[in-house]
Amino acid sequence: MAKMNFGGVIEEVMTREEFPLEKAREILKDETIAVIGYGVQGPGQACNLRDNGFNVIVGQRQGKTFEKAINDGWVPGETLFSIEEAADKGTIIMCLLSDAAVMSVWPTLQKYLTPGKALYFSHGFAITWSDRTGCVPSKDIDVIMVAPKGSGTSLRTMFLEGRGLNSSYAVYNDATGKALDRTLALGIGIGSGYLFETTFQREATSDLTGERGSLMGAIQGLLSAQYEVLRENGHTPSEAFNETVEELTQSLMPLFAAKGMDWMYANCSTTAQRGALDWMGPFHDACKPVVEKLYQSVKSGNEAQISIDANSKPDYRAGLEKELAALRESEMWRTAETVRKLRPENN
Repeated sequence: MAKMNFGGVIEEVMTREEFPLEKAREILKDETIAVIGYGVQGPGQACNLRDNGFNVIVGQRQGKTFEKAINDGWVPGETLFSIEEAADKGTIIMCLLSDAAVMSVWPTLQKYLTPGKALYFSHGFAITWSDRTGCVPSKDIDVIMVAPKGSGTSLRTMFLEGRGLNSSYAVYNDATGKALDRTLALGIGIGSGYLFETTFQREATSDLTGERGSLMGAIQGLLSAQYEVLRENGHTPSEAFNETVEELTQSLMPLFAAKGMDWMYANCSTTAQRGALDWMGPFHDACKPVVEKLYQSVKSGNEAQISIDANSKPDYRAGLEKELAALRESEMWRTAETVRKLRPENN
């Protein structure tokens, strides 16, 4: 493990230097890795493991996703099977189904979790709120997690570019004495940049908070609020969008992603610097109570229950499409379509 200074706090992380791919291959040389589910995380993790030389099979129900797996090179009857057959063959069962699907498949999956196998997740949801999901694994299997900090698409794209997406990892149950080695080997195998330790509970609460907060929910709320105020005060759609979204995503985010917010401030105009420094406090003070409320809702299991209840409704997909359509058809995101077409790379 490498000791790293994160803002004055020393944490241990595992890098590819300390845990090379050759070591990962050696640890997992006798394992059959069964990737269950080929939706969001499945393709990236399965393909990266395959390309890195591990023994991987995929378990997926028949349908569009099954066909996608075939298009990605998985061969029915050889490396692509039903969920049941893959789970039976696998010594490490990577459960990469959606949270709702995990609940429905769990009674089936449980039959194949025989002593000594490893059950792998990329999200702590099912285990953290097991009283709500019903996912309670037996004590005679390893229960482990590697959670990439991004989408499966990003994991695959960065892998193909020779880069890595950072991941957290956790061991919930070590029945075999080799759970940690299995976990780290899988983390390196899927193409992680570096690995940092967490717990299932911490990963689940931070993940749900992030999704509802700065990563998705809060950012859309902030963008739409600013766009609406500009439009209500006479600014055109193009001007409102460029000052709210386009400059943020195309100009400023790459700057502070590369070198930090202070560096970005230092490389903006003095007018922008002063305004940003003066107004970050009021925005922080307005937002923090909302984030606190959000975190407590996540920690209590309320957000998990809302998700479970919503995903259990037979008309959930239809309702979801209506909500997404409302976003898609809003003036701000219809303006985005035109702005994207006008970017130099598209002309």
